[in-house]
Amino acid sequence: MAAEPCFHCGEPVIGERRVTLDVDGTTQSFCCQGCRAVCQLILDENLDGFYQHRTAKPATPRTIDEREREQLRLYDHPLVQETFVAELEATENTPILKEAQLLVDGITCAACIWLLEHHLAQKEGVEQFSVNHSTRRARLIWNPGKTRLSQLLLAIQELGYAARPFEPDQAEAALQRERRTALIRLCLAGVGTMQSMMLAVPLYFGLISGVTDEFIQFFRWVSLIVATPVVFYSARPFFANAFRDLHSRHFTMDVPVALAIGLAYAASAWVTVTGGEEVYFESVCMFTFFLSLGRYIEMQARYRAGLTGAAMSSMTPAIATRRQSDRLEVVPVHQLQAGDIVEVKPGEVIPVDGVIDSGESTLNEAALTGEYLPEQRGPGAAAHAGSINGESPLSIRVERTGSRTRLSSILRILDRVQAEKPPVGRMADRVAGVFVSRILLIAPLVWIGWWLAGSDRAFDIALSVLVVTCPCALSLATPTAITSATMKLRRIGFLPTRGHTLESLNKIDTVVFDKTGTLTEGRLSLVGTEIYGDISEDVCLALAGGLEQYSEHPISQVFRSKASHQYPVSGVTNHLAGGLTGIYRGEKLVIGHADFIREQTSLADLSRSDAGLAVFLATDSRLLARFCLDDAPRPDALETVRGLQALGMHTVLLSGDRSGHVQRIGELLGIDDIRGQATPEDKLAYLRELEHRGRHVMMVGDGLNDLPVMAGAEVSVALGSAADLTQLRADAILLNGQLSRLMVALDTGQKARRVIRQNMGWALLYNLCALPLAAAGLVPPWAAALGMSLSSLVVVLNAMRLGKAKEAGSYLLQPIGLEPMPRPDTVS
Repeated sequence: MAAEPCFHCGEPVIGERRVTLDVDGTTQSFCCQGCRAVCQLILDENLDGFYQHRTAKPATPRTIDEREREQLRLYDHPLVQETFVAELEATENTPILKEAQLLVDGITCAACIWLLEHHLAQKEGVEQFSVNHSTRRARLIWNPGKTRLSQLLLAIQELGYAARPFEPDQAEAALQRERRTALIRLCLAGVGTMQSMMLAVPLYFGLISGVTDEFIQFFRWVSLIVATPVVFYSARPFFANAFRDLHSRHFTMDVPVALAIGLAYAASAWVTVTGGEEVYFESVCMFTFFLSLGRYIEMQARYRAGLTGAAMSSMTPAIATRRQSDRLEVVPVHQLQAGDIVEVKPGEVIPVDGVIDSGESTLNEAALTGEYLPEQRGPGAAAHAGSINGESPLSIRVERTGSRTRLSSILRILDRVQAEKPPVGRMADRVAGVFVSRILLIAPLVWIGWWLAGSDRAFDIALSVLVVTCPCALSLATPTAITSATMKLRRIGFLPTRGHTLESLNKIDTVVFDKTGTLTEGRLSLVGTEIYGDISEDVCLALAGGLEQYSEHPISQVFRSKASHQYPVSGVTNHLAGGLTGIYRGEKLVIGHADFIREQTSLADLSRSDAGLAVFLATDSRLLARFCLDDAPRPDALETVRGLQALGMHTVLLSGDRSGHVQRIGELLGIDDIRGQATPEDKLAYLRELEHRGRHVMMVGDGLNDLPVMAGAEVSVALGSAADLTQLRADAILLNGQLSRLMVALDTGQKARRVIRQNMGWALLYNLCALPLAAAGLVPPWAAALGMSLSSLVVVLNAMRLGKAKEAGSYLLQPIGLEPMPRPDTVS
């Protein structure tokens, strides 16, 4: 007599003393006290839906002893958390939160994920817990002031699962195993398809005459042997997914796929054993092969995306060379503290975020910004983890390590975007679900109709209907398009941070720019010099530098490098909010704005200009020079604005700076609408006005003052140099600060929309045309399998076109070939 299975894990219940528990009025048996305790926990938290929706039995829970509890407490130590825990930005209304990336073992089906997410959500201090079904990666956000990480890991252990810090190498290995297994399944199906077609085609088309019944039966038995491993190995994922869908009562395309393969194989095997007219082994193998090929291509896109993330995670070295006084020591990166000095040799990867303390070299920041040209860096410049040092040694002062680096934050954003399903993806799932339910009704009705009509092809026709109308294209093409487009944008340095970003990009018709730090460099530079005396320009600049080197004002940065020992200035006095005075060769020297010059000298007539900030250099009795300082536009700002306008975009400059300067920058760049002296409230009100007029707005900014208007825009883009809070709230981040990437992003969004519409249109048209043909008996099963599979391949390959990169420069040089949108009317 077979032993009774455990209600929780399915293992046999052995022993005389039964472990039982009352579940919904029924006494259930358990193999151990651990399974009973987990079941009691699930019932106490009203999560018994787990038992209704699970499609596979979970592992048997183990007893958690004190040693394991002690090991879990180690994860509360700050040094241990360095590698997989990040501290999120706190605001006035939210406490300090922490985020951990975990890998959960023991998950067997979607019900396990449902149970884990609902169980953790009830724990105090947990803000968010989500598990990716494909990768088994979990994202945990919690309040460390209310609970400890070890307590949450213990809560996962209590359910019979195990959570550990996510390791990129292990994730990459899992992806490679999945890819290798899928490739083996695909190859087996391909070989089976070729062999079964070799046996079936001659008989189908009458190319062999005079074949005896014994020889035909021999062909059928060989075809059965060939098709069996294809069905039970290559097609196994379809059956597993269909079984899961039936239990969860949420039908996907795997249900008709598994039904078609199973029915065709079973009917063919029956005919082979008992005798009959038709077998469908070649259709079964062909169907499995082409559908597996489509999924393998889609998996390749996911594999490249996952491999990119894993490669980026593993880019930073685990050890670093730290300088301690006069000696060097090799230490683990997680032991580094803020303020430490690390030495990076040429060709090495920078392990931390910090500031260059000494040395000059070039840094390749392709992993961070998508910009493959190295950038020159020197003392005082920022250096980020993941960057590759060029030709000279560097000493870097540590600021951030581990999960707090910029590279880690980019990876967390990528994980979040890939886990979120955009609206178009949810719509495709709904449409595919409707198709599946209709197919499962239509196919038996077609069989009944032909059977009542006395046709001996009723089963063939019903099978063709079931196969030819499977909505595989709808389910495969949309996620492939989203993944391909997202990874293309990541490669060029445009990082979407929300699931809706890519879909929203295709609606944009108005681009609103902030000025300072967005369209301009965000720092003052010398744009003009006017000399009034007989002293040369170089000497005037040297004298200005001699004065300004004693100031910490941002203006002083423009002149400080001009100072020269040949023109020494002594007795320098810094006058707050005015300027500086000093002595040069016994004569008073003054630098500052016009009013300050009038106060310090006898000069009264000083020319004014609204073209920039005027700084005057004078002695007590004569004016020497007027320096015009300005925040210069970015090198690619003009070409970007022109390119956006060529795309049909309406451009707006919306700034809080004085109107004269904003007007000058706007006119210089050829922007359509220019507004200055706007408060954050004014900016948001103007944005609402645009939306009221039917505009779809993208806001590009970099300052904290831009947060309100960015939050109100349909798509908000923060520059890579923006404040952390601004980047956190934006829908996308322009990592390399190159404005020209905006055109690539907008063009990619439009192309993604077109590709998804093409795919969905093709899939719907194909199904609407194929269904009546199949129901009329005009499509044999093998042709139905070929047509459905080719339909899926067409949309997947069409979606993968989005992954082809196009250099931003081509958008600037050839704006005519952009297929521009209709240009909106000018907004006054």
